[in-house]
Amino acid sequence: MHLTQGTFSYLPPLTDEEIRAQVQYALDRGWSVAIEYTDDPHPRNVYWSLWGLPMFDVTDAAAVMMELEQCRKANPNLYIRISAYDRSKGRQTTALSFIVNRPAHEPGFHLERTDFADRQIRYTVRSYAANRPIGMRYRDDG
Repeated sequence: MHLTQGTFSYLPPLTDEEIRAQVQYALDRGWSVAIEYTDDPHPRNVYWSLWGLPMFDVTDAAAVMMELEQCRKANPNLYIRISAYDRSKGRQTTALSFIVNRPAHEPGFHLERTDFADRQIRYTVRSYAANRPIGMRYRDDG
């Protein structure tokens, strides 16, 4: 199973060179870049943990790549994404977001269907990893 969220999610994982090019693209447009990570990549979980502060005044992708490498070292088995925010519209608008790190094993999601009166059907999506405690979801020893 391969989690598909954000830009480029249906492509093979990006190389560091490709990530650097996308980060530079965002910076060239004046977008602020942030690095975020989580062990719960549920599609509705938009509140990932922020790695450091957003990089508002950075103009060179090398600085972002250095922070990304530190985040990868600290969180090797978590999902990590880069988000770029376009402030030109006067509000926080995500212009670009893509995953740059994944756990070695992605267990997938469970789709639960519930039938209600009048032929109503509701679906719930739950990550199999969420069955384990936070911090242990993608560890081999847990």
